[in-house]
Amino acid sequence: MLTKVEATTPSAPKKRAADIAYDAIESMIVSLDLKPGAPIVESELVERTGLGRTPLREALMRMSSNGLIIQMPRRGLIISDIEPAEHMTLVETRRVVERLIAQSAARRANPQQRKAMVECAEKMLIAAKRHDLNEYMAADQEFDYVVHEACRNPSAVQAVIPMIIKCRRFWYAFQHEGDVEEGARNHMLVAKAISKGNEDLAMKASDGLMDYLESFARKVIG
Repeated sequence: MLTKVEATTPSAPKKRAADIAYDAIESMIVSLDLKPGAPIVESELVERTGLGRTPLREALMRMSSNGLIIQMPRRGLIISDIEPAEHMTLVETRRVVERLIAQSAARRANPQQRKAMVECAEKMLIAAKRHDLNEYMAADQEFDYVVHEACRNPSAVQAVIPMIIKCRRFWYAFQHEGDVEEGARNHMLVAKAISKGNEDLAMKASDGLMDYLESFARKVIG
């Protein structure tokens, strides 16, 4: 269970309260701490995050737009369900955007970013070998952040983030069917391709990662 959220860290820029609320609630939803179909109880979120109702409501409005929560007649806000069949079309769509991001990052990343994404992928490999999904996901988020900064395409990043969030939740829900080591290996291929500045190789590596996510989804669907 998550503890109350700190507003800032010494090494990080100050965040808006609504952004902190969003990150906290997203983490609860993705990790299934807040389960699909569960109602949103504002008083509970206030207690768990230590934040006020105003930033929480703003965060919930953002989540409504990306499909993490939905408004139900006479039931209020609830956590959206996970639909494995619909997840296939999500991966199909994500594939197209991820190609653009990988190619753009290969072309535009600076030396520090190229090094950082490989280091993040190495963290993922280590976490995968330990079978530590939380550590793996933390490294995955760090990897995405570096790649998204490197690609310098805010529109593509804005489009892909909701899909990434749903993919992470899918992993938590069906992790018994997955192979995080294979996922980590694919991330490393993407990182190395981008770090070399090879756009074609970056696109192929990105497709390889999406191929894996698609095969994982097909296994879940059965």
